[in-house]
Amino acid sequence: MLSLIVVALVTVAAGFVVWANDKRHAKYGIAVPAGVSLAAGMVSWMIFVAAGLGYQPGLTWIPWVLPMVLGAAAAMAAVLYLGKTRAARDTARLTSILRY
Repeated sequence: MLSLIVVALVTVAAGFVVWANDKRHAKYGIAVPAGVSLAAGMVSWMIFVAAGLGYQPGLTWIPWVLPMVLGAAAAMAAVLYLGKTRAARDTARLTSILRY
């Protein structure tokens, strides 16, 4: 159970770090990358533990390290997607408003 708590804390922190390092972080909320990171980390942790990879010699690192990496990667993917699409949609909407 300790590994779940550590994974949760690290993935949320990774989500905040990803948000802070994004140039377009004003386009979406601070909790979005942290939430995406947390969800990806928790789901992957549950899958790895349910698959029996958690407490076997030589495989103990999988539910500790891999969910953290997957959570950070999911946060970066969400930030890249949201940053581009939200910026484009905001620009298109502003252009359409200013035409009238």
